[in-house]
Amino acid sequence: MKRSRPGRISERVRIERDLIGERAVPAEAYYGVQTLRGMENFAISGVPIRHYPQLIRALAMVKLAAARTNAQMGLLKPRTLKGIERACADLIDGQLHDQFGVDVFQGGAGTSTNMNANEVIANRALEHLGHAKGEYEHCDPHDHMNMSQSTNDAYPTALHLAMLLMNRPLREELGLLAKAFGDKGREFAGVLKMGRTQLQDAVPMTLGQEFAAFASTIQGEIRALERVEVILCEVNMGGTAIGTGLNAPRGFAAACAKHLSKITGYRIRPARDLIEATQDTQAYVLYSSMLKSLAIKLSKVCNDLRLLSSGPRAGLFEINLPPMQPGSSIMPGKVNPVIPEVVNQVCFKAIGNDLAVTMAAEAGQLQLNVMEPVIASCVFESQMLFMNAAKSLREHCVVGITANERVCRGFVENSIGIVTALNPLIGYDKATEIAGEALRTGRGVVELVQEQGLLTAAEIRRVLDPKHAAQTRRKRSR
Repeated sequence: MKRSRPGRISERVRIERDLIGERAVPAEAYYGVQTLRGMENFAISGVPIRHYPQLIRALAMVKLAAARTNAQMGLLKPRTLKGIERACADLIDGQLHDQFGVDVFQGGAGTSTNMNANEVIANRALEHLGHAKGEYEHCDPHDHMNMSQSTNDAYPTALHLAMLLMNRPLREELGLLAKAFGDKGREFAGVLKMGRTQLQDAVPMTLGQEFAAFASTIQGEIRALERVEVILCEVNMGGTAIGTGLNAPRGFAAACAKHLSKITGYRIRPARDLIEATQDTQAYVLYSSMLKSLAIKLSKVCNDLRLLSSGPRAGLFEINLPPMQPGSSIMPGKVNPVIPEVVNQVCFKAIGNDLAVTMAAEAGQLQLNVMEPVIASCVFESQMLFMNAAKSLREHCVVGITANERVCRGFVENSIGIVTALNPLIGYDKATEIAGEALRTGRGVVELVQEQGLLTAAEIRRVLDPKHAAQTRRKRSR
């Protein structure tokens, strides 16, 4: 039904009804009355679910798998299935995402998001079937789109899929960042420097080894994010309201999981205990904890980059970060490490998001955790922030880093810590004596060793050869 809205000439609407009553929905809208109420009720964060396109694609995948399962079991007519399939394909292809306007923060355990998907897909299917929007007798948001389902299994299943879909590009972006650090590790393989523990001189190493370690620590987080995917692949689809499978035919859970596997390319499997899975949020907690671990590691790397580039005259100044913008409105010539700084802030936000996920997971009661929307919002935000941060750190910082080789070498030759490398050649007691004299006089260890004739110039060169330091590390790691 279409009619002009009072006071607005020529604007057409259609009237839809739900439990609360009638509402006028814009005639051109693919969403319906329940989505409209959700948009009005949840003006909270200002971030609609369309901000996360992978969530919309995941919702469409869930609805497509459910429709195919229902048709397989004789519950959905082939013609209706065809319309739903085409509509879901449109959403997976990126169309109609502007119709998803419900805030990611919402009460109702995700019901508004589920109904947003049901209404948009139903109305798009109606168009493909040759009907007008709102002619729900041919494809209804409840009777057809929500058949054999509940928000309580469709929504968390979509969240699992969306996290999987976003995890892949996240891992790829982190992989590019790790490669950039690895490339710098090879570039700086011949730059000798002092390693430091507790911010004190330790033993010699190469700048290449330091950057290779940055690559390794990120690669470790990539592997962790990959391993946790197997947990996200377990879903409660088919459990319906509380996990008992009420209103779903026998075998729906297993059959729907097979369809989801074909649609997504992931090995989706139903949870062993659907009642437990419907109230459980372990997958989100574990995945969020992986993001927190990434935050800790990446923030430490950025701290090191800022420290190593500190100065240029009153700091370590072992490396140069590419200058990206003026660093001060009052201090001429100052350039700040703005890219590592912003990545640090992303890491802090992700750690905060993990705490919110923890509290939301703890807040579950009885057969359902209604706090899943805030869990989803936090995880999706962290994933997106990390993708952007990793790209920015790689493109605007890491690839442009250069080494101050003379500064690095000077620290080695003047450091007390170099005496540890000489210890096997001159003995512990003599090394201690040299270190003490260097501290008292301010003279360099190498200078004192040469002056006392303890080692030849060739022996000293061998100890300070970057290749020697690298070989020592490899031998010790066996």
